[in-house]
Amino acid sequence: MASIDLRNTVREYIDKADIRLLKMMKALAESYQNDEQELTLSEEQYQMMDMRKEAHLKGESKSLTWDQVKLNARNAAQ
Repeated sequence: MASIDLRNTVREYIDKADIRLLKMMKALAESYQNDEQELTLSEEQYQMMDMRKEAHLKGESKSLTWDQVKLNARNAAQ
């Protein structure tokens, strides 16, 4: 479905919506907007990631293989 068709369909739903649907759509839009804003990292967070990456590349941090991660997850679920 093209973007324009989708917008028109959503507008049709909005035009016919009761208060309950409008409140749900508003909450969804606000949640979406908040999620977009939360994806931004601070400068301090970027610096921390860089430090951790350097430690990892130097072999100074603990790391796991994908198989170890899966095994740990399975064991934690039990």
